[in-house]
Amino acid sequence: MPHASEVTSATLFGATSTTDDVLSGVNLTSKRILITGVSAGLGVETARSLAAHGAQVVGAARDLNKAKAATEQVRKDAAANGGSFELIELDLASLKSVRACADRLLAKGKPFDVVIANAGVMATPFGHTADGFETQFGTNHLGHFVLVNRIAALIRTGGRLINVSSAGHRYSNVDLVDPNFERTPYDPMVAYGRSKTANILFAIAFDKRHRDRGLRAAALHPGGIQTELGRYQDPGRIEKMIDQINQQRAAQGKNPFQWKTIPQGAATSVWAAVVASADEIGGQYCEDCHVAHVVPDDLSVAINEGVRGYAIDPKAAEALWKKSEELVGESF
Repeated sequence: MPHASEVTSATLFGATSTTDDVLSGVNLTSKRILITGVSAGLGVETARSLAAHGAQVVGAARDLNKAKAATEQVRKDAAANGGSFELIELDLASLKSVRACADRLLAKGKPFDVVIANAGVMATPFGHTADGFETQFGTNHLGHFVLVNRIAALIRTGGRLINVSSAGHRYSNVDLVDPNFERTPYDPMVAYGRSKTANILFAIAFDKRHRDRGLRAAALHPGGIQTELGRYQDPGRIEKMIDQINQQRAAQGKNPFQWKTIPQGAATSVWAAVVASADEIGGQYCEDCHVAHVVPDDLSVAINEGVRGYAIDPKAAEALWKKSEELVGESF
């Protein structure tokens, strides 16, 4: 895999870098990459940009008809540049579907260089997955936890797991005592925050278990992007949050918050997956194509960059792993 220094040591990517910027001059022929959530937004652009640089991309999606329609350009760009693209069915809100998907991939036996756990739901109304888990924790974390661990043997030595988390992790730490809101009043953004913190902690625990064979894991925040992920969001809450962030940015002498385009949003995923050096990103949380700095755990302060300390705590990562195994009834 090319490292950033091989592309050009002077290249510094940032918030406005696009997938094309990050992958400029990168040849991914012979690389095989699995991406979840390829029926919209970031997943489609992540798949397109990697396939357009010669990668063999396998895209997982719950609704294959929707995904097929959404990925027409992915197939065109793949065909034009020596890459390939295929779809596989995966409903992360059903462990039966997750295990069936893993079984199909294992039966094929073809290894992956990178797995990008991109799929997710955000701020959904209170509900449960097929297995009775709170929708966001069950879909965003537990579904990926089972899928990735079941196919871990297919990820090559020197490969990577990239978990698409979010700045939303700053809303809440995980709650291992009441993960399904049985005793806690449900708040859609708190539930989202828990699930996104879990994405980071899972990457840290996975990285610890596999780094001896050169397999590294990282989590990332793609940036603020207006995709269909936000369809349940309260517009007033978003406005208030952006106002708080802009006050803070103004106090720091920074420009106001800006939404990213989808190619800018997917840039950090592809940067962490195939451009950055493994030692730079392994066990880390990234944003804007760099490793993020740690910020205080004070939830009353709206922060628009950085990672909360609780989300990268190795002990918390181990506790989450153990609890996740209990919940799904499987040990990895």
